[in-house]
Order: sequence, then structure tokens, then C-alpha cells
Amino acid sequence: MEANTKPKRWTYEEFARLPESGTTRYEVIAGALVVTSGPWLRHQRIAAALYLMLAPFVKNNRLGEAFFAPLDVVFGEGDYLEPDLFFVRADRSELLKERWVEGPPDLVIEILSPSTAARDRGIKLERYRHYGVAEYWVVDADARTIEVWHFAQGAGEPVRLGVADTLRWQPLAGGPALDVPLAEVFGGA
Repeated sequence: MEANTKPKRWTYEEFARLPESGTTRYEVIAGALVVTSGPWLRHQRIAAALYLMLAPFVKNNRLGEAFFAPLDVVFGEGDYLEPDLFFVRADRSELLKERWVEGPPDLVIEILSPSTAARDRGIKLERYRHYGVAEYWVVDADARTIEVWHFAQGAGEPVRLGVADTLRWQPLAGGPALDVPLAEVFGGA
């Protein structure tokens, strides 16, 4: 008799029943459960620096809401991701549910860790593009760079910015823009 080698496809109900843990992160990507250990100190410093720049800008300009992990983003059956940071525009607030976000955020930010770099630049990038995330930032703490993917504009390659650059983020065409000095993002990391 042949063994069943078909991988389990996780429903959101099954996924939501996984035990909560302060150090372990769970995601389901393309139907497969992915377990990742908690982030490192440098990761958290970069996440904090970015959030402390984005959140007041978003709030003061009434653009929507900025979030940080842990918070599930449910893209579709078998794709429940937990980005490090993300933003949802005010005019798309119907995506915000009590326990998760249902649909693609307008901006997703992933900060690379040794255990997540290939996934963040591979399958997660593909899933974010597939589900309609408008913009995706891949933050590489080791290289001190940010790769900015403008999916909404059909970008096939990212814009790469280094520690001496300033990233200009404009979540609404013709709206206010935030200048993000990368030296400040990576300063304490």
C-alpha cells in the first residue's frame, strides 16, 4: 500500500486553533504551515524605527492604519501570512476584522532574518504580488538596504535603496508623502 504523501492544507479555522506563543510565529503559505522562531533584537529595532515613522504620519494625515506583527492577514484559503509591518488605507477599512485583516494591505514590510530571507524574497513576495499588495518593502539589515517593490505599477524589479538614501513613501497618488531616512532606520540596528 502506498503512503499518502499529499501535504495537509490548512483551513483558517484549523490555523486559528494553533496555540499562541510569544516566541513562535505561524503562517500558512500556499497551503503549507510555516513555523518561525521569534525575531532577533536587530529585527525588532528596525521594525520599531519604521513603525514609529509610519504610524504618526498615517494617523496625522488620516490615511488609514499601520500595524505590526503579530496580526494575521488572510489573503485566501490556504494563505494566512503575518507581515512584520503593514498599512491599510482608510478607504479600504472594510478589510479590518476583529481578529485579522481580510485581503491585501496597501503596503507590506518584511524584515529579513537568516531563517526567513529566502521565503521573504521568494514565496512571500510571489503571494503578495498575486493577491494585489500595492507595495512591498524587503528590509535587509545585514546589507543595510531596502528593496521597494511597486506591484501596483507593474514593477518587475525592485528599487534598491541603501543606508545613505531616503525612501519617499506616498500611499495616495497626489497625497502627502513621508520621507524615510534609511540612516535612521538602520541607525540603532
